[in-house]
Amino acid sequence: MSAIITDQIRILNAKNFVAGVSSSSNSYYSWIGLPNPTDLQTDWDNNPPAPKDSFNDENEYWDNMLALKKITAADVRQVVTRREWTSGTVYDMYRSDYSRTNTAKVSGATNLYQASYYVINADYRVYICLQNGTTPETPNGKSSLDEPTFIDLEPRAAGTSGDGYIWKYLFTIKPSDIVKFESTNFIPVPNNWETSPDTAAVRNNAVNGSVKIVTITNRGVGIGTANRTYTRVPIRGNGSGAEATVVINNDQTVDSVTVSSQGSGYTYGSLDLDAGGVPSGTTIPTFDVIITPEGGHGKDIYRELGAYNVLIYSRLENDNENPDFVTGNEFARIGIVENPKSTPTSLLVADKASALGALKITGVGYSSAVFTLDGEVTQTVAAGSTAVGRVVSYDQTTGVLKYWQDRTLAGFNTVGTAQTDPTYGYELVDFTSNPTSPGTLNINHASVANLSIESSFSGISTVINNRTYYLGQAFTNGISSPEVEKYTGNIIYVDNRPSITRSSNQKEDIKVILQF
Repeated sequence: MSAIITDQIRILNAKNFVAGVSSSSNSYYSWIGLPNPTDLQTDWDNNPPAPKDSFNDENEYWDNMLALKKITAADVRQVVTRREWTSGTVYDMYRSDYSRTNTAKVSGATNLYQASYYVINADYRVYICLQNGTTPETPNGKSSLDEPTFIDLEPRAAGTSGDGYIWKYLFTIKPSDIVKFESTNFIPVPNNWETSPDTAAVRNNAVNGSVKIVTITNRGVGIGTANRTYTRVPIRGNGSGAEATVVINNDQTVDSVTVSSQGSGYTYGSLDLDAGGVPSGTTIPTFDVIITPEGGHGKDIYRELGAYNVLIYSRLENDNENPDFVTGNEFARIGIVENPKSTPTSLLVADKASALGALKITGVGYSSAVFTLDGEVTQTVAAGSTAVGRVVSYDQTTGVLKYWQDRTLAGFNTVGTAQTDPTYGYELVDFTSNPTSPGTLNINHASVANLSIESSFSGISTVINNRTYYLGQAFTNGISSPEVEKYTGNIIYVDNRPSITRSSNQKEDIKVILQF
């Protein structure tokens, strides 16, 4: 049996995702990770590998996750393909009947959403092309010469060139949305179109089943009296009230047809020339009656433009009071996670969260100690038991060392295969402020000595020389656990990319496109 899943389910999925992000029962986060990409692949920066999708790989993504940033309702928008107005370009016109057997004349698109039937102008205003100069002599339309700039509610020509184009204004993208949601290939559609007062004028002007455009497919021959205008020619179909004006030119063929009354309730229609008093002539003229989308132009902008893509925006920036996004090291992976937890039973809801463990270091020389980034740091916690982590960052002022632990520290390689006779065994041991003899608080590193966990310290900030330093995560007895419960929630997006080294004076804007 032949079947299709229509584009409308894609639009529905995009809508539902946006609504899901807005729901208080859900919690979505963007995240960054993988500070050591060249350990996985030496030429990573020149040739990042495609991410893998398996439960095992999902766990690995958690292993080397660095930090998370909450995604709010203000950070998601449905978006559509960017199509800029350019003088001299031939655009498709809006039609409700593009298909595999009736392709768009200009683009060859097999459905409406692939066609080039809308544009964004230089002022970030978006328009639907209702007529592209299509006539019997120019069945594929003509070049657009006049950039649409108006904000009138009713369709009209954009200028005086006579290019034959009729445009319908839809919306103007807000400056705040331009910053967050504009991209090279996509433009945002306004949020909450159905209820927003900002879109009410366009939305309320829409008429379900109305007729805006009728095109001539055959001008006919020998029609009535030359240079005659016939008004109130009815448009028949399953709607009512639509009428057109038909002008006969000097050679008794149809010169033009314009809609004089748009009517309502149509899903199909045709001109009733006889009822309008237009003589049939020796060759009967023919027309295409173009039906507006359900609800009318501007009623449901997501359906009208095919908004089945979602853009997610996150800004990573340094925060002195909550320094979860560390500087000095790199990241080479970004992603989106749905419903991670802060505890085994509670959703993570904080604006930011560190996915790293941390140690408060003390001892002679702690303020000048240098830890090799991505290098190993260890603690003997008991007889035959060693905690080991890999260094993400070290702050010489506060003595805070942040680290991650992954399977490579517990006798496994990067593909999950067990090693023979691993240095520290197969168990991944946590650092502790309560070691068992012969364990100690000492922290060991190839280039650092005489340092230990400051087991007397608890808190989220420390005062040094009368200045308060915020540590980003809470410490208990010199140790801080990740602020997210690892391996919880669903990782729904992963992107491997050339590594980016974070510094204290930079921000990163992350824009992720989900295509449903």
